[in-house]
This record gives sequence, C-alpha cells and structure tokens, in this order.
Amino acid sequence: MTPKKFFDWQTAGGADDVMRLVDCLERADLAWCAIGGIAVNHWAEEPIVTQVVDFVVVAESVELATKLLEEAGFESERFQWSTNFRGRSKVSIQLSTEDFYKEFPSRSVPADIHGILMRVASLEDTLRGKIKAWRDTERRQSKKLKDLGDIARLVESHPHLWELLDADLKQIIHKQ
Repeated sequence: MTPKKFFDWQTAGGADDVMRLVDCLERADLAWCAIGGIAVNHWAEEPIVTQVVDFVVVAESVELATKLLEEAGFESERFQWSTNFRGRSKVSIQLSTEDFYKEFPSRSVPADIHGILMRVASLEDTLRGKIKAWRDTERRQSKKLKDLGDIARLVESHPHLWELLDADLKQIIHKQ
C-alpha cells in the first residue's frame, strides 16, 4: 500500500481534500506552508497519520485563500485565530491567522507528505510552532502531550535542535 493510499484509508478519503487544498493555493500562487503535525511528519524519521492539516498563508492572502477553498467546496468556520475547513473526508483543515506564523511561508520547503506534494514550514519553524503549541496554557492536555511527543520526535531525528530547547524542555526531553 502506498503512503497516499494508507493516508486516504486512515482519513476516509483525506488525500483528495488535501490535494484540493494544495491545488487551490498553488494555482493562486500564494505564499503558504503546512505547519504543525503535517510539517513534523516531513521532518521526523517516522511519520504519524494525522487527520488535521494546519497551514498558514501570508497575512494579505488570508481572505483570498478562504474564498478559494470555499469555491473548491470546503465549508468554513471562522474563529479568533483561525479559519477551519471541512471537505468530504475526516480531515480537518485549519488556516492559522496568528501573527506568530506570518514569516513561516517565506522559509518553507517543498515536501512529500504521505505521497502528497506540498510546502511545509522549515525545520526550525516547525520546532518553534510545536513549542508554542505545547506552551499554550489553554490547550487540552491530550494535545499538549502530542505536541511534546512531536518535539521529541523532531529532536530525535535532528539532534542539533537540542540547542534550541529552553531549559524546562531539556529537563523533559532527554538528549540522545
């Protein structure tokens, strides 16, 4: 089974939704990148299937990206720091509008995630994003634990990232 077929099986057709997302953003030539767990899957040695695709576009393209995805058949729901989209699968697509991520697209790299070509945040930005999520005091414990695991996966795969961790994280995540 190919990685794309496995992802599709795990997400009830999610590959199509993710490919439509990528197609919308690329056809419009928007500066964008995937962040969060999808980006971690590119950088970590062992990918984990996720049903959430987080991404960011440059600030001036948020409205256009939203319009394009709605025209492509995605339903949208706006929140304070994001717009969430649903297609036909179990995949949840989230466009983050937080200022923290505004420079990520300028440092993004091409990637093959589960057999789907897309742009992802740089390695260092991916780590910074996961640390930010882990430190979020309003985040559910289960999500914070996943974020901590993602940080550990990144450091295990790229030991030089150890130097970018604050002392509190170094006490939790052990150097290999």
